[in-house]
Amino acid sequence: QVRLVVPVAVVFSPGSVPGDLPRPLPFRDVQEMEIPVNVRSSVTSCYEMRYRSTTAQEEAALAAATAREADAALHPLQDSTLGSLTMYVLPETSSLLPQGTNVYVGKHRSALLRAGGSVATLQARLREVAQLMSFTASAVAAALSDRVPDGRLSPDTRRSLKSSLGYEITFSLLNPDPKSHTVDWDIEGAVNRYVKPVLDKLSLVANFSVDSQILYYAVLGVTPRYDKESSSFLLSAHSLPHVINPVEARLGSSAASLYPVLNFLLYVPERSHSPLYIQDKDGAPVSTNAFHSPRWGGIMVYNVEAPASPQASLPLHVDVDMARVMEVFLAQLRLLFGLSREEVPPEFLLESPGNEGLADWELDHLLWAHTVENIATVSTTLTSLAQLLDKIGNIVIKDDVASEVYRAVASVQSAVTKLSLGHLHAAFQASKEAVTSSERAFFDPSLLHLLYFPDDQKFAIYIPLFLPMAVPILLSLAKIVRESRLRRKEPTKMD
Repeated sequence: QVRLVVPVAVVFSPGSVPGDLPRPLPFRDVQEMEIPVNVRSSVTSCYEMRYRSTTAQEEAALAAATAREADAALHPLQDSTLGSLTMYVLPETSSLLPQGTNVYVGKHRSALLRAGGSVATLQARLREVAQLMSFTASAVAAALSDRVPDGRLSPDTRRSLKSSLGYEITFSLLNPDPKSHTVDWDIEGAVNRYVKPVLDKLSLVANFSVDSQILYYAVLGVTPRYDKESSSFLLSAHSLPHVINPVEARLGSSAASLYPVLNFLLYVPERSHSPLYIQDKDGAPVSTNAFHSPRWGGIMVYNVEAPASPQASLPLHVDVDMARVMEVFLAQLRLLFGLSREEVPPEFLLESPGNEGLADWELDHLLWAHTVENIATVSTTLTSLAQLLDKIGNIVIKDDVASEVYRAVASVQSAVTKLSLGHLHAAFQASKEAVTSSERAFFDPSLLHLLYFPDDQKFAIYIPLFLPMAVPILLSLAKIVRESRLRRKEPTKMD
């Protein structure tokens, strides 16, 4: 049974304290909620609210002109521990939040929200913001998707990647018509400028490696439909799944990889199929001209402008606008990690994370989900190992395998304890160690079930060998027994 504890500091600015507050400040309150997983198990979420008034420094920071400036000024003054949240409650008349906005979520671990008049309204708002910035019931269900009944999960919950100790990201440029197009892309510069800040932030979650490749004469494998009205070629939504398999056969990146591979493909259409546009299910063109595949990656079609004069010499030189391409790929990367911002109420204003690609609280969101998923993975792995050992009675457990099992159990117990104390970073590290140890034990070469045979197989193998040798031995034994019986029956001679 896992208990997720989120420390939340609720800070009241002058004039924002509701009149029906049950106790004088400061005081503590705990809000618990049960998140059912399946018939047998559930996860308990617990928000430890610590209510207090603002300090002089926080009041000065809240006097800023805009919410963004206030968030930047408050950042050094608040608890920056992973998994902790700080909520600043403002009076209803505060001009810091724009009209029609009740909640401003910054790019760190804090939010600004209007008091709402009564304690009930404030607590409901606090709970909603805390769930958004830490984990929701759907996020926990997605992390435990292997254990949740199918009917309770939406298709989107299976879109994000499974937790792993590392990921490999491959950027591929597909040029099917090199006779017509010479394509240049500054992938190294784009990765350093756009991707590296995001991966530096995500380095807490897992290890990342990035590589790139250019593939020539690599076609999509689906013939696009020509549209006379727009004089362009169209790829419909139902044909997109058929695009990936022919292309994936050429990529070759996942063959020798220990970790999940994320593929981001930039496709420059051949001249005979240009321009090429992707349609959604309703037949409307997709604004980004890209699509993504859950747990696999994404493909973007990059159209080349036709030359002004038909006599232009081939191949045409194409310089790829990497800012436009990386904007799409980073959005797809967020989707693959389950960081979409679709379910936000209209009165919520979320600050853009900027160059870092994800806010501090979004990183915490990932860590919560991956920690829970790691604990479930270790539980499943060790249970499978125990069942294997029960089935094979004569299996030999080496000392190093036993120590890995003990280490995995100790680490997962430590992770559960740390979660119940609200120590997210320590819990995540312990869950990673537990996964590593359990995988080492489960995949140890000495535990291959093929090394150990059931008794019926042993008899089937050894009877043909021993039966021919056993026949003369058994006949000889029978002859000896018969002779000894005859000897007993013979009368003994008396002198």
